Amino acid sequence: MRLDLYQAETARIAAEQSALLTQAKAILKQGRALTPLEQGGVLHALQILIENAIGKAKQLLKASEQPIPVSGYDAFKALANRDQIAQADLPAWNAIIGLRNRIVHDYMNIDMDQVITLVATDKDQFVVRFLLKEFTQ
Repeated sequence: MRLDLYQAETARIAAEQSALLTQAKAILKQGRALTPLEQGGVLHALQILIENAIGKAKQLLKASEQPIPVSGYDAFKALANRDQIAQADLPAWNAIIGLRNRIVHDYMNIDMDQVITLVATDKDQFVVRFLLKEFTQ
């Protein structure tokens, strides 16, 4: 797939999932706790956003004819080494990828209060910004 088309699709998905998180934030601002169904929606939206970002990172490397690592952690490290993301942002990427891994593989040990705080304080928005950003080859 052409990089421009891929980026357009990642932006579309980011907008959809970000809108769901915005709805959850609005509920939280009203002072109401999220229902279990809404909590599941938040987790799913975060998972999709993070997986979308990992896919985009790998696609950017592929478009630059760079080796494509298996690990999301390594994909973002490679982007940082190419100055496509800031080195200072790597800890945030590592943390958010770790959250995705926990959502998928260690779901019995998710601290939902931490997830809600992450969303309520917009600490997830760097992922959306990355997905909306147009990169060139």
